[in-house]
This record gives sequence, C-alpha cells and structure tokens, in this order.
Amino acid sequence: MYLAKADSTKNRERTFSGIEASQDLGEPGIVESSEFIDFARTCENIRSTRSKLQKVEFLSRYLLTLLCDADLNIVCTFLSGRIFQLGSASINEVNVGYSLLWSTFANLLGIDDCVLSKYYLKHGDLGSAIEDFLSSHDSTKIDRFSEVGVATKLFGSPSLKIQDVFNSFKELARSTGKRSTEKKRQILTRLFSSSIKETGQAKYLIRILSGEMRIGLVEGLVEESLARAFQKTLQEIRTANLVMGSIGLVAVMAKHDRLEEAKLEPMRPTNFMLAETAETAQELYDKFGGDSRVVISEYKYDGVRAQVHLAAGRVAIFSRNLEDVTRYFPEIESEIRKSTASVHDLILDGEIIASNDGSPLPFQLLQRRLRKLELSDSDVPVRYFVSDLLYFDRPLIDQKLSVRIKILRSLELGGRIAFSSQRPVSSSEEIASIFQESKSLGFEGLVVKDPDSAYTPGRRGASWIKLKKELDTLDVVIVAAEYGHGKRAGVISDYTFAVRDEAENLKVVGKAYSGLTDAEIREMTETLKEITLKDHGYRMSVKPQIVLEVAFDAIQRSDRHDSGYALRFPRIRRIRKDKSIFDIDTMEKVKRIYESQKVRA
Repeated sequence: MYLAKADSTKNRERTFSGIEASQDLGEPGIVESSEFIDFARTCENIRSTRSKLQKVEFLSRYLLTLLCDADLNIVCTFLSGRIFQLGSASINEVNVGYSLLWSTFANLLGIDDCVLSKYYLKHGDLGSAIEDFLSSHDSTKIDRFSEVGVATKLFGSPSLKIQDVFNSFKELARSTGKRSTEKKRQILTRLFSSSIKETGQAKYLIRILSGEMRIGLVEGLVEESLARAFQKTLQEIRTANLVMGSIGLVAVMAKHDRLEEAKLEPMRPTNFMLAETAETAQELYDKFGGDSRVVISEYKYDGVRAQVHLAAGRVAIFSRNLEDVTRYFPEIESEIRKSTASVHDLILDGEIIASNDGSPLPFQLLQRRLRKLELSDSDVPVRYFVSDLLYFDRPLIDQKLSVRIKILRSLELGGRIAFSSQRPVSSSEEIASIFQESKSLGFEGLVVKDPDSAYTPGRRGASWIKLKKELDTLDVVIVAAEYGHGKRAGVISDYTFAVRDEAENLKVVGKAYSGLTDAEIREMTETLKEITLKDHGYRMSVKPQIVLEVAFDAIQRSDRHDSGYALRFPRIRRIRKDKSIFDIDTMEKVKRIYESQKVRA
C-alpha cells in the first residue's frame, strides 16, 4: 500500500506500477519485517571502514537480505539522512530535539546529567555516549526493563523490527498540540526500553532521530550500493533518484526492474533546482563568463518555494521538502483549476508569498498559515509568482530555460497567479541596479539564470546564482553555548547571544554556529569552559564576556527569545576581543533595524 499525498491522489498512487512503495506499514499478509539490530550492525560495519568500496560491499549485501519492500524503502531513506521519504503528506518531521532525547535516556537509565555528560564529551554524539554507558555497566539496571515487559506490551515481541521503529517515528511526528512533549517522551521511552539490551540499537535509534548517522555513507554511496545489489548502472540509479526525489522509492523500483518508470509526471513532486550564492553583482556576473553575455535576472521572493501540479483538472501544491501543502492555499488551487491552462497537464515552479495589493507582507504571516488546520477570513492573502515550467503535457526539464519561459509566458494566468519578474541583463551594473530595485520593493534579492540551462532537480549549480546582501551587523555577547556534533564533536561551537535593554538586562536575540575557523572554535572552547557558570551536560550557561560581531539577513518578531526578536540566518563575522560587554549593541538598535526593513515580520 502507498501513503497517499492527498485524498485526491490516493487511487493513482496505489496503482504505481504495482510496486509497494509505501512507508505506511503494518498491512496483514506482507513479508515479515527484518530485525532492526541487523540494520544497526550493518551501520557499524560501514562505519568501521574508510574504504568506499568496502562500505558499498557491506551495504549492497545487506540490502539483498531485505525481503520486504517496505523495509528496503525505510532503510535506504534512513541511510540517506532522512526519516520519512520526501512527498509524504501525512507525516513530516518527528520534531524531537536533542534535549528531549537526552532527558528521556537520562530518566530511563536513572542517571544524572553530569554522568551522561562525561560519556557525551568523550564521543561527541549522544548515540555513542549511550552505547558506551550501557556497555560499561552491568546488566542489573538494564534487565529491569525487560522484566517490566515494555517491549512485549508495545510490539508483541521483545524483538525490535524495522517497521516497529518506523511506526514509532510516525507516532512521534503525529504527536502535536497540547502535551505533545509528554506524548513524545512516552513513545521514546517505550522505543528505547526495547533497544537497550542490544546497545547498537539504541545508538542508531538516536542517530537516526538526531539526523547524525556519522558512518561515512553519503547518498551517493547508497546509490552505488543499490546499483551493485540490483545489477543496475549507477547512472540509471542517479537519474531516477534526481527525478523521483526518494532514494527509498528508487530502491524498490530497482529491485523490481522498473527504473524506466522513474519519469517526471504531474502529482509526483520532483526535487527543486537550487542556486549558488554570490556576494557581489560583479562576482555573480563573472561566474557566467562576463563579456556582455545576456543572462536572465529575476526577483528573489521571500516566501515558500512551491511546485504546482495540474493533471486532469486536479491540482496539488508541493513545498520545497516535497510535502503536499495544497490544503493551506485553496485560493491558488482554485485559480489554477479555473485558468485556461487547466486543459493541460502542468508542473509549475515558483514562490508563494504573503502579499497585499502587490506588496509583500512578512514571511512570518505565511508561516502562521502553514501551521493552521483551517483557514479563516483573517488569514494573510497570498500570491504565487511562477518562474519556470517543468511539464507541459510532457517533461520539459531537458529543454533550455529560454524555451521553458517562452512556453510558460504563453499561458493565460491571472488573479493570484502571476509571472515572476524576469528581465535580460548583460552587465554587473544592470544586475546591481535590479537588485536594488528588488530590495526597494521589499523582496529578498535577485536570482540570475543562464538562459541555456536545463532544469536539474536537486542540484545546486552555477547555472543559477542568487545575490543577497546582509543588513547591518550587531555586536552581541555570548550567554550560553553547546557542544557541536559530527566534525565538531568535542568542541563548543554553537553560541547563544544577547544584546542589552534599557535597564542593562541581557536579552537573547539569536544563536549562531557558522563563521569561525576551526582554530578559533578550539580557542573559544577553552575560553568558554573557563567561564562556565552552570553545566547542563551538552549545554552550558556562561559568564557574559565574549563579544561577537554577527551578520544576518533580517530581524523578525519571535516568542522564542525573551527579547521578542530573532535574527534570521545569523552568522559570526568575527570575535571582538577589542570590546567588552559594555560595548555590545542594544535593544534600541535591534528595534531600529527591524523598523527600517521594507518588510517587517
């Protein structure tokens, strides 16, 4: 069975070439799910070698042991760094933070934060810390969980299956609203209780949930493993994956010799093409070769990137993470259906923005709409700016951008559906001028595109380049810090910072973890350890004395911080050793920058 992206597409998806492409599991009569411990052991084997060929060998052999299509789908999705396959409408993210994982395990094992912290600092990731703790203690504490019978009560068997794990993750994703944190804690407790007898299971449950597999297996190696396991060419696998946007789905298709069915078609979202970034108009233009070459400029709208699919009079809208968001934008769905273009099968690419009388409104207003179950008259009005045409009764992604735009502009669209602002430019001066024009209208910046470029799903290349400029910088002071993960394990690399209010109180305005060199982070780690006021394990409160200069894209209203504001996309410019806490910026400046923005959130 297949988890439909919306009721309107359910029947179509269930007949997808007869392949069990679903992650919606538990249907009676299917092949029994495989043991999760075998998945964990395979991950350890892959982690234990630096040889890419050996990693592919371990994984390809393991994939052939998975008799159930759903297991194959799930495993490949996990190994690609995701929990749910892209395009799943009813399940999005588990929304389980590191602190919840930490506190749940600490409570389950009956240990203090400081004990768990010692193991965490040794390894730099919670999964390995838990594995080490369980391995280095006698089984008395661990055995009591099997006596309670939590695993048997939950799953009917003390053996943890791949589909048990996935279904628990679905429970986490669907636990929302009041008391959702407690619900998630209960689900995690049941799941972890059934895993601690096999320490590797606990380790990889945490790593999947935290998005930190750390076994040296990028999606490209998963593709190679699939090619080897099912005797396909790597190009066949990669082409199918770019179009389908789901390595798990591609795995099932490869197993059943149906990769030729991986074609772009309406009602099945594909990965979005992405743009590189340039810092200046000159740098941007030079990337296209310069010398008066004509390229296409386009306003960069600050909204929700969206594909609009139209087939046989039915409309579906997919966000950048390929989630079906049609229900949030009924007015766009309605206008697409009523347009003269509705006689064709289409896939449009563009941006949904909050807009009133043609002027952009704060992005936060759009976010509120996405969090609501039902729309009301008070909801923010929206517009859809269309920039590309991927399908017009046939796939167009291999056609030149100039050809796609010509066909797109021949369509009759109106109302809340508009063509994006696209103009030819042939110099850095023109790019700079249109960039300023875009900013003055309240948009985010500019994207410049090669008119000869094909549409390459999921790839960020030099064919599309975006230009954004930072606002003013702020001098802030670090008030809390966290240890990093992955390559930054063992060093303190995430910094929460604040400014001063009128009463000289510190008010948090954001958190940054990018911008410093490795050497600066190591130096910062030693300094922060010396000025720690309270150690919470992986997070610490520190004496406010280290001043940073931070850049950002915008300031928005926020109830996450006690200041009432948050910096959007903050990054560290430099450590201001020449400044003290008395020199940091104030809430007055934060408010002034906020008010000066063309569009305020």
